[in-house]
Amino acid sequence: MSVIDKSEKKVLMITGATLALFIFSILYARGKYNDAPECLPFDKTYETPKVNKLDDKTYQVYAVAQMWQFQPSQIYIPVGAEVDFFLTSKDVVHGFNIAEKNVNMMAVYGNINKTTVKFDKPGVYKITCHEYCGVGHQNMQAEVIVNDPAATK
Repeated sequence: MSVIDKSEKKVLMITGATLALFIFSILYARGKYNDAPECLPFDKTYETPKVNKLDDKTYQVYAVAQMWQFQPSQIYIPVGAEVDFFLTSKDVVHGFNIAEKNVNMMAVYGNINKTTVKFDKPGVYKITCHEYCGVGHQNMQAEVIVNDPAATK
């Protein structure tokens, strides 16, 4: 029968506690900061670019990337709107980055990516392609224009 030395036992306990803390931290962060885009089953209806207004603060944007543009190229929403972006591509792989909103998705032919973004401040949020897609890549942009409805009345 082997006997564990006191110092070995102490090292094993500290290692176990550190490992348990590490695993707890990973699980906690995964639950709290899980804003990764969803992948949805492909459907041809997502290939038609459009903006749907569900109510005063909820919108759906069906964004389509193709050489070298995003459609719709301008999206108008009010301050405080929550927008579900459904993204696909009609040709090659494109990137989809919304400035100042921490949105980073890939537009892949035959796939649908979805994420939800809330726009709390008025302004123009640029959408750019961050995946080199060809000779016109640098021109591939769109924008989300967030208006304050009280300012226009």
